[in-house]
Amino acid sequence: MEWYWALTLLIGMVIFFMAMAVPVAFAFMAANLIGALVFIGGTNAILQVVDNSSSMITRFQLAPVPFFIVMGSLFFHSGLAVRVFDTLDKFLGRIPGRLCYLTVAGGTIFSTLTGSSMANTAMLGSLMVPEMQRRGYSRRMSLGPILGTGGLAMIIPPSTLGVLLASLAGIDVGRFLIAGIGPGFLLSGLFVVLITIQIWLHPEGTPNYEIEKIDWRAALKEAAVNILPMSLVVFMVIGLIILGVATPTESAAFGVAGVLILAVAFRLISLEVIKTSMLSTVKVSGMVFFIILNSSIFSQLLAYSGASAGMLHYATSFEVSRLYMLSAIFVCILILGMFMDPVSIMLITVPIFFPLIHALGVNPIWFGIFMLLGLEMSQTTPPFGLLLFVMLGVAPKGTTLRQVASAAAPFLICDLVVIGIMALFPALVLYLPGLM
Repeated sequence: MEWYWALTLLIGMVIFFMAMAVPVAFAFMAANLIGALVFIGGTNAILQVVDNSSSMITRFQLAPVPFFIVMGSLFFHSGLAVRVFDTLDKFLGRIPGRLCYLTVAGGTIFSTLTGSSMANTAMLGSLMVPEMQRRGYSRRMSLGPILGTGGLAMIIPPSTLGVLLASLAGIDVGRFLIAGIGPGFLLSGLFVVLITIQIWLHPEGTPNYEIEKIDWRAALKEAAVNILPMSLVVFMVIGLIILGVATPTESAAFGVAGVLILAVAFRLISLEVIKTSMLSTVKVSGMVFFIILNSSIFSQLLAYSGASAGMLHYATSFEVSRLYMLSAIFVCILILGMFMDPVSIMLITVPIFFPLIHALGVNPIWFGIFMLLGLEMSQTTPPFGLLLFVMLGVAPKGTTLRQVASAAAPFLICDLVVIGIMALFPALVLYLPGLM
């Protein structure tokens, strides 16, 4: 079978099963079984799939995934997130549009403690949208910053999606997570600049209102109690990896221990909190590992059928620069993001894109962050961007998808600016991993 027919058959089966409303992981599993029968044949095909499955999900580099998930669950369900948000609120005082800035500050902190963009967006939306609406903020100013900041959890470590991408692509997980720090915090800074410009252009979108006078001594005391300990948890997760003291798995375990200790110290822990966090972790981790298993088998079938080699030879036969090729890949990710979730996109594209960028001489860590930014943008791209629907779930009644997408559009420009800076200055991504 020619490589293009093999590629069409394998990807076509996945798209067909997904169009039939089959869950992503099961769609890949069905495509894998049929593909194995077609390209390997007989009972050996099934035996080969089973033999490969166990080795795929028992790799040590996947161990951080459940730790990061349980850390984020404990952080949210225990109420530690609310304490951080309330303390930050007191420091912004009478600044115009302070709730928008609070969203960016709180969302950036939450990103370093959750690892989930959907959880980050849901948390910010449920906390901030009702308050912003009560204060008279416009829909654009209340929804936009939340949608922009919510996606930071995909880039700033610990990123569950980042661990998944690094595992699928065979990249060092620790170096890849650290590479997201520069672009992530630069992006949050650009969000602040964008919000300032929006307030200057449309001051009516963030009306002034009376607030209580700030007692700075009390505010500083609350910061020492509620925020400073969180910075220690962030150091335990990120700092230990940078210093080379701990592996990503060990630092993730330290992070869980840190959040658990803080929850106990603030008397926020209970059996119900632990039960809810553990159930959430088991469900999400099981889904992630099942997806990794099927994606890895899918990659092997692409290689065994000759589809990967044929596609790679075809793509590199064109006399075009790396810039044009990367632009085409980026557009492909955005188009897929209009109809699919990020995990599905990764499962289909990682086995195709990473061999290609290796052939083009592109640094895989740099490309991984580039791909995460594309995936983050795709989550706020209509008609099926997941974060758009998360925001619709917490937005005021009567809010339309068009209004939500319109509020998110300026923040997508910030993503494009960061990608441009990454292209001009690769050290933004590669400097910190180079220190390890």
